[in-house]
Parts: sequence; structure tokens; C-alpha cells
Amino acid sequence: MELPFAESYRIKMVENIKKSTREEREQWIKEAKYNLFFLKSDQVFIDLLTDSGTGAMSDQQWSAMMLGDESYAGARSYYNMKNAIKEILGFDYFLPTHQGRAAENVLYSTIIKEGDVLPGNSHFDTTKGHIEFRRAVALDCTIDEAADTQLEIPFKGNVDLKKLEKALQETPREKIPCVILTVTNNTAGGQPVSMENVRGVSALCKKYNVLLQMDSARFAENAYFIKTREKGYENKTVKEIVKEMFSYADIMTMSSKKDAIVNMGGFVAFKSEELWKNCQKFCIMNEGFVTYGGMSGRDMNALAVGLDEGTEFDYLETRIKQVEYLGSKLDEYGIPYQRPAGGHAIFVDAKQVLPNVPKEEFIAQTLGIELYLEAGIRGVEVGALLADRDPVTRENRYPKLELLRLAIPRRTYTNNHMDVIAVALKNVYDRRESITKGYKIIHEEPIMRHFTVELEAIL
Repeated sequence: MELPFAESYRIKMVENIKKSTREEREQWIKEAKYNLFFLKSDQVFIDLLTDSGTGAMSDQQWSAMMLGDESYAGARSYYNMKNAIKEILGFDYFLPTHQGRAAENVLYSTIIKEGDVLPGNSHFDTTKGHIEFRRAVALDCTIDEAADTQLEIPFKGNVDLKKLEKALQETPREKIPCVILTVTNNTAGGQPVSMENVRGVSALCKKYNVLLQMDSARFAENAYFIKTREKGYENKTVKEIVKEMFSYADIMTMSSKKDAIVNMGGFVAFKSEELWKNCQKFCIMNEGFVTYGGMSGRDMNALAVGLDEGTEFDYLETRIKQVEYLGSKLDEYGIPYQRPAGGHAIFVDAKQVLPNVPKEEFIAQTLGIELYLEAGIRGVEVGALLADRDPVTRENRYPKLELLRLAIPRRTYTNNHMDVIAVALKNVYDRRESITKGYKIIHEEPIMRHFTVELEAIL
């Protein structure tokens, strides 16, 4: 008999979580203005808001934290991080930052001008926010197949090379500071990008003399999918695939709170010494000196260890199979989600789950609230709220996909928790015909509104 799959770790410490009643949750979400970000963590039973900084660090990472060097300049911890980035990712130059959006801020403060165009595959919220804040354009060149949640193809996060070349042909070179390739493609459902597509994007960037930036929060998960899905890579290690993937990039930004499995930290890395030097002033102004950049020494140490652990196959297999497990439970109940299951999350197709809620009433947010009321489970909307308003017309943008992202923290929950999530979603799905009203905005900020928006139920 074949042995069943088991996690590649054992648990040494636990944290208690609290259950609540539906009546309590009804009051709490109302007090939170129907914004899931405003809920207190103690009001949440299973927290799938994000996989960013919410994972469980290993014994090796905690040990490394105890050896952190907190010197302001030239700390040993900085050089530990530098060596890991060089050895694992292949970049000679980097600037530490406190998280991924800070890395974007340092880079884009240097390279973006008003009127610029940055093509890519489904820019995520902070990336798009940083671009549009600078009055530039985030141009989506993702393959059309990504908009069909029920279509199963192995690399649904790919860039459409024809769309990208059209953008590069039609836009003056000086108006394109870089092309952004997000691995894995979060907004499209945690979907991977093939090595063939990486090479194709790189070739177009070289042809038109444009820099290639990789948004790399979940690069290791992307490498896992290349190993398990792309012909010719099945016998390569994850680390070998990572090295090749980044060999095609000029710049990488990373929120290390994902695939480096730390609670805080990020960086921007460069192949060009000149660009690295040009970005230093914005690191010093906004983050800190170039050898700590908003991070403590102990966090840099943990990050260095996490880059190594996070690129090991056994760890990645355990992590991604848990996401697949949740997907398989939803399959049993007939609940539609972005297929195949993504690397870090299940993205539930809210349009199909709640067909009677008008798009103007924020379908995915409505589903997120219903799931919270059902079982105290917190996800996050990836739909019209996150899409924000058009920066010119100020009209609401309604994307093709209305998704509820259930982001699974690394090494944190068991499959019993996945069972609870699946049944809670089934209960909502079973009463979908009765859910016909959503929410309206009563307060919003002019950019990245979904973090702080206030809503009111439509009666």
C-alpha cells in the first residue's frame, strides 16, 4: 500500500484561536464598517486575509534571530542576507526594505515619470497603486485564458507575448521604465508563469531595450510549478530553476513575508550597480541606511535562512498540497474557483457563487462578509473594490474576475481547518439564491481604497 502524504514538519508550539457566535460576528462586522481589514484578529477564527507575514518560522529561523547583529551600518546580518540573495537568486546588488511595497516605492521613485507605461501580468494592488500614484499606467498583458476560472491550463499566469510586443512597439522607449513580470501571478489567482514565458518576455525586453523587473513575492512557488508541470525541468532542483528564472531579470522586488517565510522584510535587487546606486537615496530617505533599510538585524538573519528553506522541494510540496487539498474539498461541493488551485491561495469565483448580487454592489466583498458571518473565516476581496476607480474618469472599474482570495499562511493551519473552510463555503453556496443584496461605499480614499474603505449594507 502506498503511504499517505504527510507534512514535512512537526509542530513545537501552538497559538490558541477563538470561536465566536454568529450574533457576535454580525455586530463585529457592522462595527468594522463591513471592511474585513478592520476586524480585530481575536474576532477571527481562521484568518486567510493574507499569507504575507503570517506563516510559522522554523527552529532554524528563530535560532538565527537570536544571532541578529543590530549595528546601524555594516551589520553581519546584512552580509548574511546579501550572501543568500547572491547564492540563491543570483543578484549582486540589493537594498533591504521593510516589506515589498517599500521595495516598489524605492525602485519606482527612481525610475517612473508621469505618463510612463509599465506593461505586465495583472499588477497587484500595491504595484498598481505605486504606478498610478505617479500618474503612470499599469498595462495588463495577461493571457486571456486567465479570465476563465474553469479552464485548466498549467501556466495561467503567463504574459501574452503578442500583447506585450504590441505595447512595446506602440509606446516610445523612454516611456517604458520596465516590464513587470509577477511570479506567481497573484491577481489572476496565484497562477504560475512558465519558464518558456519568462524567456519570451526577456527576449522581448532585450529586443526593445527595456528592463525586466520580476515581482518575486512567491518566486519559489512558481519554481515548484515549473518543476512539476513544465517539460524538461522535472529533474532539476527548485534552486536550479530559481537561478535560471532570475538569470533573465534585471531587477527583482520581493515581499519576503511570503516565500522567505518571515513576519517582516523585503528587498529590491539589481544586476546593475548604477541603478543600485541611483536607488540608494530613496532607501535612505524612506527606509533607512543601505545596510538595514528598515529591517532589524534579527529579521535579516531570519530572511536569509528563509530564502534557503523556502526553496526546498519538500517544504514547497507540503505547502502547495495543502492549497490543493482545499481545492479538492471545494470540488466535492461543486464550488467554483480559479482552476487549477494556485500556489498560495484558493480564489473563489464570486460571480458564480453569488449570481444575484449586482456588480455595483461588490460581489466578492459580499461573499467575503457572508463567509465571515458563517464561520468566522476572513478572506480578502480581489474584485471591484481592489480594482479601484479609473484614475482619469474616477468611475468604478469592474474587472473580468470577482474573486474571494483565501490565502493560506505557511505551516500554520491543519487540514482540519481546510475542512471547516470548505463546509462554511458550501453553506453559503447552498443559500446563494437568497443573497441578492451587497454593499455600497460610504467612505473611500482616492487610491488603494480597499484597505480602509467603509461600507454600508444595502437593504
